[in-house]
Amino acid sequence: RDRYQRRVHGECRIRKKESLFETMTYFPGISAVKYEGPTSRNPLAFKYYNAEEVILGKPMKEWFRFAVAWWHTWTGRGAEPFGSATREFPWDKEGGSPVEIAKRRVLVNFEFMEKLGVDYFCWHDRDVAPEGATLEESNKILDEVVAVIKSEMKRTGKKCLWGTANLFSNKRFMCGASTNPDPHVWAYGAAQVKKAMEITKELGGENYVLWGGREGYQTILNTDLKSELDHFATFLKAVRDYKQKIGFTGQLLIEPKPREPTSHQYDYDAATVIGFLTQHGLHNDFKLNLEANHATLAGHTGEHEVEMAVTNKMLGSIDANHNEAMLGWDTDMFPTDVKMATMIMRAVVRQGGLAPGGFNFDAKLRRESVDVEDLFIGHIGGMDTYAKALRAYAELAKDGIWEKLIADRYAGYKVAGSIGAKIEAGTVTLEEAAEFIAAHPQDPTPKSGKEEVFNGLLNVYC
Repeated sequence: RDRYQRRVHGECRIRKKESLFETMTYFPGISAVKYEGPTSRNPLAFKYYNAEEVILGKPMKEWFRFAVAWWHTWTGRGAEPFGSATREFPWDKEGGSPVEIAKRRVLVNFEFMEKLGVDYFCWHDRDVAPEGATLEESNKILDEVVAVIKSEMKRTGKKCLWGTANLFSNKRFMCGASTNPDPHVWAYGAAQVKKAMEITKELGGENYVLWGGREGYQTILNTDLKSELDHFATFLKAVRDYKQKIGFTGQLLIEPKPREPTSHQYDYDAATVIGFLTQHGLHNDFKLNLEANHATLAGHTGEHEVEMAVTNKMLGSIDANHNEAMLGWDTDMFPTDVKMATMIMRAVVRQGGLAPGGFNFDAKLRRESVDVEDLFIGHIGGMDTYAKALRAYAELAKDGIWEKLIADRYAGYKVAGSIGAKIEAGTVTLEEAAEFIAAHPQDPTPKSGKEEVFNGLLNVYC
């Protein structure tokens, strides 16, 4: 008990003959996860992720920059729309005040990261520390817990990928934060973001994320759409300005999602957010944090959203997960779709990586998974999915078949002096197009898209 008290108050020191960390563990039966290769059947070993192995010119760990999500991993207890919590892990059963439990979870998180071999974590302010009666009290509690986080970061060398503020759980935000019809709530949300940005900077965070879970409406009947969108833009401009004022050098990110909990969110998908940022002159200040699960809710695929962002030079980071298509809500499952991940890695490789972003596991255990080891197995599976995808794309890139097939489809735009070359250069006029058709009156011959060839190739490499 005394040792625990010393650690949670930021006094984690290595002593001559005794490390406080070595004297206690929250995962006593689990060793550091190792790479054992694709023939391994050990659920607590990597089959494809080998952190230091160089693929396409970089170690795997640099391509991925994997991160543990504080909310799902340490505060998720298996609840869903039709049932309450199904699990309570040992560290929460030890009891204590909400602040003591929050500090204990810090120790659990960093031991988990060390054993899993993950270098980064991500957090919301209200997952890390409980909320107080006032914002001032909440900030003091957050500072108290952050002191322990800083101590553990120093001890382990682990880093903060990004931080953010929870502007959706408390009832004050039931009608949104930056789009709320009440300016008092707008100001409260802005003050909460101010503190979260300061903490992110204090922790050396490399990004700051805004997810507008309630920045939208339930019904258009009571909504002043223009007013809400204008206030949203003003909020983002204030965030940009404060970043510059405090000297935060990290990347600002917006995470699109089309709905849930609102029926319509303003940051609907990648294309919508890119258009909104461009309209308000913010496209050089923000990039996107994309999630495959949110893409599904928008009627897209994860790879579509990533391609849209890369094409517009707006991809900043990725929340790695996928959705259960049979259900209508945000299921946040650990990624297991290697084909989708391969297409995502194709786009990530094309832009040279994600840094300063990374792959954050915004994923949670299934409601029926109640064992401590399941936390490791879920993350291992997600890391292996993307590692296998990177290996698959590396082979595809080496063989060159995929890219050649795509180049052949668009070859008509590369012929010097042709109508296609003028279209590619953006210099063609409608008159020139009409003249071309007059000179070539025959109907264009349809050319096969060869979708079956591409699907077959993906099967071969994945």
